[in-house]
Amino acid sequence: MFCEKCGKEIPDSTKFCPYCGAAVSKAQDFVNKAGEVFNAAEQELGSAFDEVKQSFTGNSANQQNAGGQYNGGYQNNGAGQYNAGYQNSGAGQYNAGYQNNGAGQYNTGYQNNGGQTPPPYRGEKLKDDRGLASYIILSIITCGIYGYYFIYKMAHDVNIACDGDGENTSGLVAFILLSMITCGIYAWYWYYKLGNRLANNAGRYGLGIQENGTTVLMWCIFGTLICGIGPFIAMHILIKNSNMICNAYNRTHGLM
Repeated sequence: MFCEKCGKEIPDSTKFCPYCGAAVSKAQDFVNKAGEVFNAAEQELGSAFDEVKQSFTGNSANQQNAGGQYNGGYQNNGAGQYNAGYQNSGAGQYNAGYQNNGAGQYNTGYQNNGGQTPPPYRGEKLKDDRGLASYIILSIITCGIYGYYFIYKMAHDVNIACDGDGENTSGLVAFILLSMITCGIYAWYWYYKLGNRLANNAGRYGLGIQENGTTVLMWCIFGTLICGIGPFIAMHILIKNSNMICNAYNRTHGLM
């Protein structure tokens, strides 16, 4: 936080400013913390607006060159090998150098605890900064429309980041139709399956995700009794874990 008198940054627990000696009031501490929360929410909203804009304009973080190839932060050593150095202290070092052997196949040097290698690059950077605040605010502003778009994009990104695991996260059409037919029960099943898929794929990237589909489902069902906040906590878990997986995918392929 910042001193109200001299404006310099000071530790949150400070009672007196070490620079000017002014007392730091509890009210000012609250104001500073509230400002940090609002700033974070504003950044989430800006990121969400940019995502929607890119979907309509067709622009993305990946630039396509004249030869139809995407350069997403890759370094090419001239021999067709891309090094995207990804290091994880918990599972050793990952050298994500996807190397094309000329036959359209990629050899990954990955060693991880999940028994599977991360999927190859699919030509786009995945969104890894989704937030619950932007999801709620934009869903309210758009009368629920953004909520469906959010589900569509999350399913799209997870299918790319978890490609090769033998599963597929259903898209928006199935989500809407089956949720209507089952009076909302399918939505809970969708959250459950997504939670399990994210947890099961964490090992491919050397990550550790504690919450699984059962955790999400319990919050959806029984958490509703706690002032109705359960579904929001369930969505927060899905957002947090999908951000982790998508961020690991981006880092693996040098897209950060």
